[in-house]
Amino acid sequence: MFKAIAELFMANTDEGYRTFVNQGGTSSAKTYTVLQVLLYHAIKEKGSVCTVVGQDLPNLKVGALRDMKTITGGSEWMQRFVKFNDSTSTMTMINGSIIEFKSYANAQDAKSGKRDYLFVNEANGITYDIYWQLAIRTRKRIWIDYNPSARFWVHDEIIGREGVKLIISDHRGNCFLTEEEHDRIENISDKELWKVYARGYTGMVQGLVFTNWDIVDELPPMEEWKMSCRGLDFGFSQDPSALEHVVLAHGELWIDEEVYSTGLTNPLLAKKAKDAGVTGEHEIIADCAEPKSIAELRGEGLWVTPSAKGKDSIVVGLDILRRYKIHITRRSLGILDNFRRYSWSKDREGNMTNKPEDRNNHGVDAIRYVALRKLNIMPKARGITRRN
Repeated sequence: MFKAIAELFMANTDEGYRTFVNQGGTSSAKTYTVLQVLLYHAIKEKGSVCTVVGQDLPNLKVGALRDMKTITGGSEWMQRFVKFNDSTSTMTMINGSIIEFKSYANAQDAKSGKRDYLFVNEANGITYDIYWQLAIRTRKRIWIDYNPSARFWVHDEIIGREGVKLIISDHRGNCFLTEEEHDRIENISDKELWKVYARGYTGMVQGLVFTNWDIVDELPPMEEWKMSCRGLDFGFSQDPSALEHVVLAHGELWIDEEVYSTGLTNPLLAKKAKDAGVTGEHEIIADCAEPKSIAELRGEGLWVTPSAKGKDSIVVGLDILRRYKIHITRRSLGILDNFRRYSWSKDREGNMTNKPEDRNNHGVDAIRYVALRKLNIMPKARGITRRN
């Protein structure tokens, strides 16, 4: 089994690739191995810079950063060679190399700094736009790891591209686990969870709201459109504002995302919409719970109308959308992330309900507003008020 660990290390140092995708089950040693590879480069290359990125610093501190301290703490020589700064979550080598542990709030935040090496840890907790900004500022090599609990941007945007190596690992190759730990993983009773965590194969989120959709490069030609409208969901600090262009063509829906960003005041949101090509001739249906924001956007010259009201508007809107095959453009990163995660909620016994979870839904809410106004006549019995 020591051979398996050595093979995993060598697979992550193959000279023929720039990007290494480590897809693995739980306790497969993928993170530990990549950290050892980073140390190897930091020691070998004087003055090199490596960034280890996680969803947030608390997760990094109990995960990758703790593993790195374990690796270096096991060698007296490494303890003399490496110095940790806990306040900045940075380790510095006596040869001037740096390994920094960081998280980024958004893509704009990720534009700061360049590096020689990048490690994106537990990548399914990080958005593709953050990854992209980091990747283009990385001079040499990139490592990505994750448990494949569901398909996400790595599968669509990274795997299969030139210069990318996919490495699948599982607990059987980790010689440092006890027999009891191996047995506990191997005996996972749920078949879907066993596939993910015992074998490192890509699973599927249970209870996804949307399953009939795919990714396309662009919208169909304008002359083929039967309906065109924008939906807008407001956000600010934690939640993004989402502006989604919805087109009906060939009896199917096509979605192109024009804005998906946090920190936007209404004037900035209006500017971003106009920069994306939206004019006063294009109708935008926005969250009716934000009348002040709607009024301010109208004052900026945009044609904004309120969404339909009603206690069942969420369920009805989703029901309308689920009648269609939906195509989402490749650049629509926010709503793509929504569609991969947006799930029905569960009751206390773990059974699926007919209500969605109130998360991973800002882009979905935007297109739902369009569905309620433009794609169906809502029955009054369901409590939906239709306004023209």
